[in-house]
Amino acid sequence: MAKMSSRRLWAYVACLSLWPVSLLAGAPDPAANVLACKQGRTSCDRSRLTLSEVTEVASADHARNVSDCRNARASCDPSRLSGTEAIALAVAGHDRNVEKCTDGIGACDTSRLTRAEARDVAAAGRQRQLADCRNGIGTCDASALTEAERSEVAIAARGRMVSDCREGTGQCDHSGLTRPEERDVALAEHRRNLSNCMNDYDECDRSKLGQREAIEVDLAQHTRNMAECRSGREGCDYSLLSPAEVAALAAAERRRNHTACATGRGYCDRSRLTPAEAAAIPAGPGVASSIGGQP
Repeated sequence: MAKMSSRRLWAYVACLSLWPVSLLAGAPDPAANVLACKQGRTSCDRSRLTLSEVTEVASADHARNVSDCRNARASCDPSRLSGTEAIALAVAGHDRNVEKCTDGIGACDTSRLTRAEARDVAAAGRQRQLADCRNGIGTCDASALTEAERSEVAIAARGRMVSDCREGTGQCDHSGLTRPEERDVALAEHRRNLSNCMNDYDECDRSKLGQREAIEVDLAQHTRNMAECRSGREGCDYSLLSPAEVAALAAAERRRNHTACATGRGYCDRSRLTPAEAAAIPAGPGVASSIGGQP
């Protein structure tokens, strides 16, 4: 019985010695709690803050509210602003509204503008409308323009049309071109077609090529095809090759096959080796015994 009491006593002592450790292990990090409070998170436990931390958190709360008010967030509480902060907020809000009205971007409240600001905003809006008319953006209300502005817009529109004709984009009205412009546009179209043919694009019209240009296009096509064949790519058209080119490619392929068999790297077809080459190169795994026999 005395033995049992002694064992129980030691067990109680061990439990009591571990109790503070378990409490510390389960306690949240004070620094993390301060940070959560400063950031306004729901995990914040203000009852665990020291007096100095309460002051720090209150300062962070105030700064966050000022920021919310400056950015027109719903969480803004204007009653918590100082007189100076409230004035600065009003100035910033007014300036932001004037900027939106002037730029025509975002929600603009014209009722908050002064007469002078309203005149400036109207002038800016008219300049935007004129610029849109010049650049062909949206629907242009020519009736709101002066005669000089309408003339300016017409010149800009014609310039865009001529540019579209040269570039082959947009709507080109050939009937509206002068003879020099027609020549420039025709030359630009011819050069664009030649470029398309040289690069084998679908837009190529070979019927518009001159004799020398057709030869250049054929040479470019032949060069591209030869490159495809040398690389063993699927774009190779063997029917376009000369007998000498076919022979050269076959010789290059024999050299490649011999190297692959000799080094054990790459596709090797031993059936294409000469008897002397086959005798000099021992067979290894992954080697084809006939054409197409690669595993």
